[in-house]
Amino acid sequence: MATIAVLGTLDTKGHEHAYVAEIIRARGHQTLLIDTGSGEAPQVKPDVTREQVAAAGNVDLAGIMARKDRGEAVTAMAGAAAVFLSALVESGKVQGVISLGGGGGTAIGTAAMRALPVGFPKVMVSTLAAGNVAPYVGTKDIVMFPSIVDVSGMNRISRVLLARAAGAICGMVETAVPVADDKPLIAASMFGNTTECVNMAKKILEDAGYEVLVFHATGTGGKIMESLIESGMFAGVLDVTTTEWADELVGGILGAGPTRLDAAGKAGIPAIVTPGCLDMVNFGEKATIPAKFDGRTFYIHNPQVTLMRTNAAECAELGRILAEKVNAYRGPVTVLLPLRAISIISAAGKPFHDAAADAALFDAIRQHLRPGIPLIEMEYEINAPEFAAACAKALLGSLG
Repeated sequence: MATIAVLGTLDTKGHEHAYVAEIIRARGHQTLLIDTGSGEAPQVKPDVTREQVAAAGNVDLAGIMARKDRGEAVTAMAGAAAVFLSALVESGKVQGVISLGGGGGTAIGTAAMRALPVGFPKVMVSTLAAGNVAPYVGTKDIVMFPSIVDVSGMNRISRVLLARAAGAICGMVETAVPVADDKPLIAASMFGNTTECVNMAKKILEDAGYEVLVFHATGTGGKIMESLIESGMFAGVLDVTTTEWADELVGGILGAGPTRLDAAGKAGIPAIVTPGCLDMVNFGEKATIPAKFDGRTFYIHNPQVTLMRTNAAECAELGRILAEKVNAYRGPVTVLLPLRAISIISAAGKPFHDAAADAALFDAIRQHLRPGIPLIEMEYEINAPEFAAACAKALLGSLG
């Protein structure tokens, strides 16, 4: 039997949270009903009051309620809920969390969930779940469950969906998690255009006794990888696919933010860095590409994704950025350059082949990389077995 936190604004959505708690208890689990409201009195009696939550975050709840500033209240209670729920989880008092909300409730509930470890059961039933949930999910494994109708009273649709959501969190806490082995972990970045390289390098690393976690370089994937590297769980990094920097620089849709490539350096762990897929910037359907890019070279990756070839000027700047990021690494780092192609589609005869742009990229890396950092240049395409093996062996050499 587990204890599941049912967290939400009980002043406006108390009955709905109570209904979810009832379903959970019927499954044989205990619940902890936590009030994060800041308006009227709660509709149902909570197990944890809003005052207790606020106190955990040093929030002057009385003052906020007197000012009746909803934005201030949501922001304050989101921070306090994160502190309070984290303490419950760290002490082992709850084994899962579910929350229901509209805009404010979703902001509070997901803020609390983002403070929890990856793997801890988290379900957010939200009116916003069908839209862009990136600001709410961040780099954590929050299950966003669409409410379909507003979380505003019980009706024939909400009863069904809230019961299903309650069942989801129960299933999550009831599922036994396999015991992880104790192999040291390697983080690797991959894109469709570098899959062969990463898979071959992964096999070599696994044969050497490591477990490799692969992250899809889609912006969110890079952010998650950086976050987990910062947490200290990795022994090394195989950063073959640094493509997110192309989107960050040029304005594509898969940027991972300006701190991409920082975590491994700060952690001081061995790393391999290559300019994988810096030849491409990601956009949505071709009709959505900004007009300022008219006349550029495009490739339809699939109906929802259009790639744009980076030009020589952009590649020169990307090379400088990559080198300067690597220059800050405190641990052993090696840069490898696949001189014949940095992606499947940049090889000779392929749609993104541009010798001048590649030369600008490589020259900038050579020019800006500080002395003492190994730079291995190979006359291979990035997905050649020889290049993949060189990446893996260089990392193994640094790992000792």
